[in-house]
Amino acid sequence: MTESPLVLPDLPGVPVVLRRSARARRFSLRVSRIDGGVTLTLPARARLSEAVAFAQAQTDWLRGALAKLPALRRPGFGDLLPFEGRDLRIEAARLRAPKVEGDCLLVPPGEDRLGARLETFLKHCARARLQEASTRHAAALGRPFKRIILRDTRSRWGSCAADGSLSYSWRLIMAPPEVLDYVAAHEVAHLAQMNHSPAFWAEVARLMPDYAPHRAWLKRHGAALQAIRLRD
Repeated sequence: MTESPLVLPDLPGVPVVLRRSARARRFSLRVSRIDGGVTLTLPARARLSEAVAFAQAQTDWLRGALAKLPALRRPGFGDLLPFEGRDLRIEAARLRAPKVEGDCLLVPPGEDRLGARLETFLKHCARARLQEASTRHAAALGRPFKRIILRDTRSRWGSCAADGSLSYSWRLIMAPPEVLDYVAAHEVAHLAQMNHSPAFWAEVARLMPDYAPHRAWLKRHGAALQAIRLRD
């Protein structure tokens, strides 16, 4: 259960999402390493005034946690853009569509259309890689999926719907291929286990026995991928 975001006087530009939970026994604050979103979880029957007081007392901690997040950046010509785990320099070239050549990502000239072209290219590559990985893992699991949907999600890298649709963040194409493959294995495993129980993680391990370092990579570096802004 969620309520209207809380705005703290000392951090007016940082909305705090309130989430009541029947399982919560105390107040807890969380700053997402993916998108920097702040969530305050509180017991189901806790008073709002108590939640406000708790959050205000944690202002210094919140400020410090937010300061550790990567700064937003908008790459332009001459800058580096991660692609499949390596940094490519964006260079203008007279061609019709972006393409990788060596350590460069060649893009048609025009700063005004650069962001849109980069995003279209990344989405195209992400769909191809995720389609292949999902199909491979689904075949190994023996559970077909319905379709693949690409989103620019801020709170998660992938999800599996009850109808068998798999949703992924197209930003996964910026991560190393093994990391993208882990997320595909993770979501395909939900076709058999719609939870995060030991049985679910056993399915992930069956699909990708060495998934742990790739999961850890995403936790460490995912925020940097989310900090890249290609378009407004």
